[in-house]
Amino acid sequence: MTKIFVFPGQGSQKVGMGAELFREFPQEVAFADAILGYSIEELCLKDSEKRLHRTEFTQPALFVVNALAYLHAVERNGTRPDFAAGHSLGEYNALFAAGAFDFITGLRLVQRRGQLMGRADGGTMAAVVGLSPEQVEQCLRVGGNDEVDIASLNAPEQTVISGAASAFERVEAALTAAGAREVVRLRVSAAFHSRYMKKAEAEFASFLSQFEFSSLDFPVVSNLHAALYAPDQIHACLAGQISKPVRWTETIQLLARQPEPVFEELGPSKLLTPLIKSTVKRTGGV
Repeated sequence: MTKIFVFPGQGSQKVGMGAELFREFPQEVAFADAILGYSIEELCLKDSEKRLHRTEFTQPALFVVNALAYLHAVERNGTRPDFAAGHSLGEYNALFAAGAFDFITGLRLVQRRGQLMGRADGGTMAAVVGLSPEQVEQCLRVGGNDEVDIASLNAPEQTVISGAASAFERVEAALTAAGAREVVRLRVSAAFHSRYMKKAEAEFASFLSQFEFSSLDFPVVSNLHAALYAPDQIHACLAGQISKPVRWTETIQLLARQPEPVFEELGPSKLLTPLIKSTVKRTGGV
């Protein structure tokens, strides 16, 4: 059996997340409060100031909850996984789990990432259901490829697009005409994982250069390449991930080829689990 931990990213946050974890790990909670300058427990459990869905708050909150969920799982099971992967922000938790950096460093990284990505505005994203990535790409070429990119390849028939809000009406029309069952706008303020994140990517690359990362204790799959991390790739992959698509389908196909793979999603929700099941069922891991 191959044990595989996966961690969700932005979009999985919800008020009340982590309620069972904060008391279990008071030291990590105290570290988070000191670094962030606010109560992570209040943000996650009450969100009295309505900040949880703002990118600069969402990303640190998810990193903390995912990290605590991982620590809980290791204490519960007594063993670590054989592989790990994370969707977008969740990749930081996969790298934390594998020992690339400690909890404090990881939190500082995602805090800065969230700040930089949260500054961008004017873009939008949508999940396209019922078309293959190739069909979506064709629609973008017809309907506005100069302004909209593929942001995430989530499953064989679920692709997320990202770009200028002004182009989405004609892109949606092209997708619907091609047979998309749904084109669902996402609750985001910017065009993540697209060309519009290039400035944030450059600034984050400069920030990352201040850090040194440790070798991994077990393999982690990169969003950027859908391949196992090489020892010297962490800086480049984490920077490039901001403006490039999340290759989640290929990631799951790679992991599904391991002997008797067992996936476990750790975090505040189970958004990745149906995507994994869909990918494995439709492709057989090939």
